[in-house]
Amino acid sequence: MFCTGIEVFIKLVLGNVVKFISYTISRKLWKYNMKQYNIVSKQRQKKRDSKERIVDFHPIYHNFNDKEAKEQASRCVQCPIDTFKHIMINPSYCRMGCPLNNKIPQWLKKTYEGDIEGAFTLSHEMSPFPEILGRVCPKKGLCESNCVIEKSEYSGVSIGEIETYFNEKAFEEGIIPNYGQDKIKKHKVAIVGSGPASLSCATFLLQEGIGVEIFEKEDRCGGLLTYGIPNFKLPKDAVKRRLDWMKEAGLIIHTNTEVGKDIFINELEKDFDCIFLGIGAPEGRSAMMDNEYANGVYHVMEILTKAQKRIFNHDFENSILKNKNVVVIGGGDSAMDALRTAIRVKAKSVKCIYRRDKQSMPCSEREVSNALEEGVEFIFNQAPKKVLVNEDMNVTGIKVAQTESMIEKETGKRKLIVHEEKLLDIKTDIIILALGFSNKIFDFYNDLNLKLGRYNDIVVNEKQETSHKHIYAGGDVVRGADLVVTAALDGRTAAYAIKEKLASKVLV
Repeated sequence: MFCTGIEVFIKLVLGNVVKFISYTISRKLWKYNMKQYNIVSKQRQKKRDSKERIVDFHPIYHNFNDKEAKEQASRCVQCPIDTFKHIMINPSYCRMGCPLNNKIPQWLKKTYEGDIEGAFTLSHEMSPFPEILGRVCPKKGLCESNCVIEKSEYSGVSIGEIETYFNEKAFEEGIIPNYGQDKIKKHKVAIVGSGPASLSCATFLLQEGIGVEIFEKEDRCGGLLTYGIPNFKLPKDAVKRRLDWMKEAGLIIHTNTEVGKDIFINELEKDFDCIFLGIGAPEGRSAMMDNEYANGVYHVMEILTKAQKRIFNHDFENSILKNKNVVVIGGGDSAMDALRTAIRVKAKSVKCIYRRDKQSMPCSEREVSNALEEGVEFIFNQAPKKVLVNEDMNVTGIKVAQTESMIEKETGKRKLIVHEEKLLDIKTDIIILALGFSNKIFDFYNDLNLKLGRYNDIVVNEKQETSHKHIYAGGDVVRGADLVVTAALDGRTAAYAIKEKLASKVLV
């Protein structure tokens, strides 16, 4: 019995010594191998200090440096996705969480190996603008949530940050994307609108040697990427850089040109082989409050667009929010954008009113954290009821009612209860509605005899083809307000379908 005890003790000691030696060696050698998720902890991009960043609109994150990117890429376990995806029920891998089916493990490996051009090339096979999506994709619920490591005690790989890193690194080294620069353009496609769906469609059409002309009603191209996402989240020089390369490859852009007003849809039908509609969901949703149309009530896109135009014009003093008490109603990313914009233009106070609790907010946790750091005050479980005004119909405040979330016994569903008797008046000068977006019926829909869905969305098939054989559509005009990456997918799908149609010359 005594000898057995000694043997057990020796085995335990030797076992721990072996584990210690193994761990030490792995720590020394991790840089020569991937699959280091249990040794290298997940890191995000470093942020500028909140006191520094609230005085400008510059990006708040610092891109990874070479060492940081290599370390984070080393955490990937290189899942054999293609081997197992067809034999598993509801498989969960990074690529399968990406709407574009990006070749994520492959370009993570290239990044780890220091092959920047290889990673760059792989990322552009499926994505129209990887460095933009690396910045604006939510990651949560998509690639990073589907990372195998995310389901362990360790956090998943920092995919978006790495994607941004190696693309920006490639640009610094003079590598540019393929836009079919060497191809003769044999056909012509008109694209209405210039948001992410449209730019994605244009990208893949140009690559296939098809001429593209974009018709944009605003003074600058880019749609949501230019005017809807603040510069502190997406630097506009990144968007302009893409557009410049596309123009060099033959893209023609008509700004300040509204279809149905400055040019008619039948002209486009006559002059082009196909048309792609990427006109978004531009209607801001109502809060259904009394006095909602008072002076001082704005929809979020109006505020964000005005702010970005002032940045382009280097006008940082004439914001309508400056020295005002500002209230933003809503809990999505657009609401966070408006709140953080108000902080930067020196609003007197900035409050967010949301009808549910913090955990129920649809925006990303990082956005809430950033807003809190920058000085935003959050008021949860309050529903807007009435805009308070003076005799000139100028906003003086907002009346809200306390809410409570409950589970219905009969259905098991969560229901929001509004306590109409528990009211609170909040003083404010400006109210910004950030409650989502709805589709608008454009006049030219009738001219095209387009089939519409229940919410005025354009109905398309699996190829993004509408009820009109020459017309394709994608992005929010089809899906309703959705993600940039899904808009990019729609544009890519439409481009390949248009190429197929033009190649077969089925134009009747």
